[in-house]
Order: sequence, then C-alpha cells, then structure tokens
Amino acid sequence: MGKANHKIAVIPGDGIGPEVVREGLKVLEVACKAEGVSYEIATFDIGGERFLRTGETLPDSVLEEIKKFDAIYFGAIGHPDVPPGVLERGILLKLRFALDLFVNLRPVKLYLGVDCPLKGKTPDDIDFVVVRENTEDVYALDGTAFQPNTENEVAIQPAIYTRRGTERIIRYAFELALKRSRERGKPAKVTLVDKANVMTVGHGLWRRVFAEVAKKFKDVETEELYVDAAAMEFVLHPERFQVVVTTNLFGDILTDLGAAIQGGIGIAPSGNIHPGKVSMFEPVHGSAPTIAGKGLACPLAAILTVALMMEHLGEAKVAQRIESAVAEALQTGKIQSLEAGKMGLSTQEVGDLVASFV
Repeated sequence: MGKANHKIAVIPGDGIGPEVVREGLKVLEVACKAEGVSYEIATFDIGGERFLRTGETLPDSVLEEIKKFDAIYFGAIGHPDVPPGVLERGILLKLRFALDLFVNLRPVKLYLGVDCPLKGKTPDDIDFVVVRENTEDVYALDGTAFQPNTENEVAIQPAIYTRRGTERIIRYAFELALKRSRERGKPAKVTLVDKANVMTVGHGLWRRVFAEVAKKFKDVETEELYVDAAAMEFVLHPERFQVVVTTNLFGDILTDLGAAIQGGIGIAPSGNIHPGKVSMFEPVHGSAPTIAGKGLACPLAAILTVALMMEHLGEAKVAQRIESAVAEALQTGKIQSLEAGKMGLSTQEVGDLVASFV
C-alpha cells in the first residue's frame, strides 16, 4: 500500500497509559518516516480524570467524532477513584459494541531474550494467535438476581450466541490461518476451543458452524478442544497451535494465559477489529496507577500494539520494522526484565532503544 494518509485517534487514558502511548508514537514516527508513510493523529481526553471532572465516560458526540478515524490507539483505562466497571463499560465496551469490533486479536509470541516460564520452550514453539469473539457471550446481556441478599438468592447470568456472530468470527480465523500460512511457510491450522459437552446449545452452535465453515477451507487443518484441555495444552504443548478461535469468555481467560507463556503482559498487544472499518488497538495491561508517572512501566506491549495497528491499516512494512526493532532491542540484553520497575531502563529509555533499531 504505502504512501497513504492514515487518521489515528489516540486515547492515552489513565495511569501509565500516557507514558507507554508516548513511546509507541515515538516508534511509529520513526518507522513511518523510514517507509514514507504519512499519518495524522488527534488526541482525545477520555478516561478516569475526565469522568471525575465531568461525570462523562464517552459522550455520544465524541464517539461520532472517533468514527471518522481509521484506527484508535488506546493506552489504558482504570482510575483508583472511579468504581470498578464504570470506565470499562462506559468506554471500552461502548466502543466495542458501537463500532461492532467483533474480533479480539491476541498474538502469543515468544521473543529471543525474553524469559519463558515454560521449561525448554523456544520462540519456535510459541508463535500463535487467539481470535476471540468480542461482542456476544455473557458480555452482551445483563444478569438478573432474584431475592438478593437473602438465603434464597438466585443469580442468573445468561450468554448469547448468534449464527451471524459465530460464523463471521470463525471465518475470520480461517482466513487469518491462510494468511499466516503464506507468511510463515507452515501448514494452516485452526483450533476451536469451547465447552460443547456441557454448554450443548450455545457451544453446539459453535461446533456446527465451525464444521460448516471448515468445508469451504479445504487446505486448513482443524481440531476441536474443550477449554480445560486447551488450557493444559497452552502450557504443555503450545507448539501445536497456529490460530485458536473461541468464545468471548473463554478468549478473555485464555489470552491472559497466552500472555503469561510469552513472558508477561508487558509484551502483549491486542486489537479490537472490524475488518475494513475503524478498529481499536491497545496493550493488554491495565493502568497500574501506583507506578504512573514514575517511568517504571514497560512500553513494549504498547509499541507492539502500534505494529498490529499498522498491519491492520495495510502498512505491513511499517509493522515489520517495528516488530523487528522490538526483537533486536530484546536481544541486546539491556532490557533486564519485562516487569515494571525491573527493566534496568526507564520507560522512555526502552522506547529510545527500540526506536534506534527501526
């Protein structure tokens, strides 16, 4: 593609969000300059501080403005003075549902120079991606409690799965598997993770749709795993996975396990995607308010998130420059740990190191 002009909405957010986003934008500037790619950014004041000042999370007027951009680069959300759930539902979930960001994309990749908690595993063993359905399941409906705060209390938390929602996420996974196969020279494979032996209706739908879509992708190997078995295999045999597709709830859980086996959330990027439309990209970690402003946060997840964003925007060369720069920086040994406060470098110094390799 190249030479395109991309409009990026930047939401630094709370806590360490502004610090890590600053380093991501620094690396983005160097990579885009090297490839001759132009872009525009606009920064939006959305997060806990705004809520405390105005009582607003994400006003509809701001949402309409954000819809005019090609991508959203998000830092972190969460403020110690705001009750849990207010910002998450009022900002993240509102963006997810309003923009129909039905794909949550979570790469799980071990880089040289990163300590892996799994004995004997190398970067060749851990390089897959989890495709999490992002708009249905228990997240799409409110629960109900009967006779609350009594000994007879009953809580109901329903889940919803639609054929449309299930089919489009599974199809995305198969298409991604073919793309990764071409790029890596490996056979394409998609693993469905569910609990169809217990959740026979909802996950039964997933099984049927998976089989239907698989018939249209003859060159893609398939397998089906129950979520408990999949969690065990993430740890014992991560090399068996290429593309994992799963429900919203199971994806929420498994992707954090994936982050752990790749070295921690300090290096875990994510994308909330609607192919061909405005999509949102954010590091997996939270706002970590206790270390905010101290230069202790690892910015690598935020930097790799920029790579994921630029790949989505069709700028594969920019994305590759950024990811390769992260890989080279890690191999220098100068980044002693991915854990906050133990890197041996400040947040800014890590960003400078990565930028020097772009």
